[in-house]
Amino acid sequence: MKLVALLVAVLAPAAALAGPPYVTDDPEPVATGHWELYLATQDGGAPGGAAGGTAPHVEVNYGAAPGLQLHAIVPLAWSHTPGSRTEVGLGDIELGAKWRFVEEGDRRPMVGVFPLVELPTGSEARGLGEGRLRVFLPLWLQKSFGPWSTYGGGGWWVETGSPHRAWWLLGWQAQRRVAGWASVGAELFYETAPDAASRASLRFDLGAVLDLTELHHLLLSGGHNLAGEAGWQGYAAYLLTL
Repeated sequence: MKLVALLVAVLAPAAALAGPPYVTDDPEPVATGHWELYLATQDGGAPGGAAGGTAPHVEVNYGAAPGLQLHAIVPLAWSHTPGSRTEVGLGDIELGAKWRFVEEGDRRPMVGVFPLVELPTGSEARGLGEGRLRVFLPLWLQKSFGPWSTYGGGGWWVETGSPHRAWWLLGWQAQRRVAGWASVGAELFYETAPDAASRASLRFDLGAVLDLTELHHLLLSGGHNLAGEAGWQGYAAYLLTL
């Protein structure tokens, strides 16, 4: 099973600690001149023991201008298939830019886009990458209500090469601040089948964000597939905000 069948392309920043640890993203960029630095692992597996992910990956987000965030992920990927050795090496590097073009109002949700490009820097033969350039073009919305916030949307994945593949990812998340230092949430996300040999999947995650200090945070989530390809996914990260 290819890595894309084990994991949904994820990771996005969290100005209000949205995005990670969830797959569903938000439209809120990092504040101008500020940084988010993640040291994280994102992993998934299927029945029978096939698994893969990152251990770790480094994610950097920078507020380049009002409403604009620059984004990069450099992963150390791993992949294991039963009966073979575990492969470890550079994975596919991700680059992107988040642009918020509608501010949140009393009744108006925040709206933004977050196009991503995944470069084929990981070895496809070793199960560490897709071997093709991939582009994600999403639209995200967000609204807050007291201690609650909710965001979601989706977008179109396009994979170059032959055969050409394209599919949709849709998701929605809700979270609540349960203490001054902790938020908990849940999400559902749906991915259409990228080709005739694959199946669409519906997945579920529970997550938590723990604010250890103003600068230091822990992010955790985990879940499994409700429909489609059977499997599980998990995410854990240390976040430094500057």
